[in-house]
Amino acid sequence: MNLVRRSAVCAAIVAGPVLAPVAVASAAVTVPFQIDPAPFGNPNGSFDAPAVRCAAVVGEQPGAVTITGDKEGRWGCPLSSEVRWLNLSTGASGSARLSDGLGGIPAETTLPTGAGQLAVAVLPAAGTITPGFAVFYVP
Repeated sequence: MNLVRRSAVCAAIVAGPVLAPVAVASAAVTVPFQIDPAPFGNPNGSFDAPAVRCAAVVGEQPGAVTITGDKEGRWGCPLSSEVRWLNLSTGASGSARLSDGLGGIPAETTLPTGAGQLAVAVLPAAGTITPGFAVFYVP
């Protein structure tokens, strides 16, 4: 009986560190990307039109990604922009629109993409702005 208890304790000690990374890997991950403005058709940008920073947040919900701003409070992504996505693993695709930012709620949208490698493009609604895109894995 003593051998069984010792074996169980040893197995728990060995299994603990092995299973711990699984819990860490399931936490939400933020993938930043930027959208470069092209004022007056200038693809090199301008000092008065800085790059816009968006982020893809994966891992909050299985098979879904949230597109939002990269700044504090999830601000920073262009309001009311169109978001197009393609799941490279399954072939599923779709589009959505970022919220309008009214009522102090930052622009964001949650995409039900399913698990797999995902390509996302954000097309701002206003101005001459180069679309931003990112490729990442959705668990």
